[in-house]
Amino acid sequence: MPDSASKPRTVAILGGGPVGLAAAAHVLERGMEPVILEAGPQVGHAVRQWSHVPLFSPWEYAIDKASERLLVAAGWNSPPPDQYPTGGELLAQYLEPLATRTPLKNHIRTSSMVTSVGRAGFDKMKSNGRAFAPFTVRYQNGKGPEQLEADAVIDATGTWFSPNPAGADGLPAIGEREVQDRLAYGMPDVLGRERGRYAGRTVAVLGSGHSAIGTLIDLVRLAEEAPGTEVIWLLRGDKPEKAFGGGAKDKLAARGALGTAFARLVMEGKICVETGFRVSHVTRDGDKLRIGAGSSCCGRFIAADELVVATGFRPDFDFLREVRLSLDPAVECPPALAPLIDPNIHSCGTVRPHGARELAQPEPGFYFAGMKSYGRAPTFLMLTGYEQVRSIVAEIAGDREAAARVELVLPETGVCSGPGPVADRRSAEGLGGSIDAEAGCCGGPPPQTAEPAASGCCVADVKAKEEGKKGCGCG
Repeated sequence: MPDSASKPRTVAILGGGPVGLAAAAHVLERGMEPVILEAGPQVGHAVRQWSHVPLFSPWEYAIDKASERLLVAAGWNSPPPDQYPTGGELLAQYLEPLATRTPLKNHIRTSSMVTSVGRAGFDKMKSNGRAFAPFTVRYQNGKGPEQLEADAVIDATGTWFSPNPAGADGLPAIGEREVQDRLAYGMPDVLGRERGRYAGRTVAVLGSGHSAIGTLIDLVRLAEEAPGTEVIWLLRGDKPEKAFGGGAKDKLAARGALGTAFARLVMEGKICVETGFRVSHVTRDGDKLRIGAGSSCCGRFIAADELVVATGFRPDFDFLREVRLSLDPAVECPPALAPLIDPNIHSCGTVRPHGARELAQPEPGFYFAGMKSYGRAPTFLMLTGYEQVRSIVAEIAGDREAAARVELVLPETGVCSGPGPVADRRSAEGLGGSIDAEAGCCGGPPPQTAEPAASGCCVADVKAKEEGKKGCGCG
């Protein structure tokens, strides 16, 4: 990494979300020069997409310490630590003041989409002297292509704009790209901005994480207000109860309340459940979507007006082709982190605080931070990202003792902890939740509920058809 006594080191920070801004605050405190490149027109562009969603974590765990010091110096009043913000409140009360009222405002470049990162004068194959060359970061803005040189790079671009497709094999379902106008990814605002799109229609939701659960709960609320709204849950697995979580045993109590509320709606038959539904194709059938599992001729299918794909997210590495990376082959995260977060082997127990050492890449001076550092893993606590960048920036500044030190203060595990319950709260997946283990969160059993039908149409649909009424569209 270049070391110049004539000027402070420049750290390029890709992404102007909570973790990217926190990284910049730490860079400033260390006497270095941050350059924040945010693809959106304002900071927190990804957060704006889920501004209607409450976090699982209260304000106490949503604010970075270095960022807080900058805000306090600017006369900022902190929100109540025990209240749960929505994404919109996180923006209005924290991220926007941080970006506009503190010295960070002079270091942010918005509408700046990073297109490539490399080493000045070195392609990926060249090694001798590589570590001493500055990084070249190219980005596109309203004026055209731009370029800057940096001594270090922190990629905090997140994963929100790289959602997983509907196909059960990790590939887009056959026909998925052709019906994009009837699909939504992540967690649409079905009770607000996009109410008109979903009211009075049959809506299928694919997924079993917190984004899917929150969307299903909102759709049930919409159905109570808008006659004709029907809700179908497409579940790849065969055990719906796994999505109910640990209930009162969940140490993130808002997450536990979400699962309990969802279990009740399923038990009451307000959500049509299709288990073992591994989407393979999506096509138009008149004015409906035909969503199929299995072969197009012999498989199962349901008919719906809209499909919400809430199957998680994956990192985008396309613009990093000239950076030397080491990634876990399954999770697509730094290899040292994979055993701690891989949902195949990890439930919601302790994810130990980690920083520069675990996040370092073969390219000296390059680091992943925030949600992107977790690759395809479905869970991330914001405060963990703040600890990541504190450690990374200390390492970049040459303070290896501080980089190795653990400064994260969380109740017990840092994942399964939180204050009192908030019933029926929705939550942004990846901002404070964790994957639900088969045994339930934190070792406790999942709440017991009436189990839906193992496959095919849900109990409520069968009952409706027995009474000669219209079912939920299951085929």
